[in-house]
Formats: sequence, structure tokens, C-alpha cells
Amino acid sequence: QVQLVESGGGSVQAGGSLRLSCAASGYRYSTGWFRQVPGKEREVVAVIFNRDSSTLYGDSLKGRFTISQDNPKKMVFLQMNSLKPEDTAMYYCAASSGYGGIWDRETTYPYWGQGTQVTVSS
Repeated sequence: QVQLVESGGGSVQAGGSLRLSCAASGYRYSTGWFRQVPGKEREVVAVIFNRDSSTLYGDSLKGRFTISQDNPKKMVFLQMNSLKPEDTAMYYCAASSGYGGIWDRETTYPYWGQGTQVTVSS
């Protein structure tokens, strides 16, 4: 069983930075960050693979957002720079425990945290 707990959300002005953290327990094949705005579907932000730390990013987010992990501490991070008001959303940490599924689909990840709110003001 995988348990995920996010932290690090908050309010920031446009152009600012935030670092989200996800504390994970249990084996993970991959861990991702997704975000959701009320009334819209959840979208992938970034995914990192446990074995080799390879990463994948959602469209247009690479360059501003960086996903990383500290395996001994079982932590996954999302560094968000040059934040924009449109980045405002609930951010979720998600994990899969095995190979398979499409990396950017939320259905690939059976384990989810409760989410942490990020609000970017203009």
C-alpha cells in the first residue's frame, strides 16, 4: 500500500516560486504531480520514475517546473518557478506501483494524496 502526503502549497505572487513536497510510503514505480482547477479535468504536471529518476513533463511546463526525488527519504518534489495566475490549482501527488498505463493519464495512478492548494495572484 502506498500513502502520499503533500505539503508546500500556498499563495504567491506571479513570478514567484514554490516547492511542493510529497512524502511517500511503500514501493512506487513512478510518482507524478497532477493539478486540477474546479470544473476542469485533472492534468499531468510531471512524472518521475523511481528506478532511474527519468522524468516526463506535461505540455509547456518543462522549463518552469522541475520534478525530483530523494529515494532514501522517500520524498518527491516539484519546484515551480516563474509562476503564473493560470498555475493556480489544487496539486496532487500520485503514484503507481507497477509498469503499465499511459504516463500522463490519471487512471494510471491508483494512489493519491489529498492535495495542496497553490494560488498565484497577478
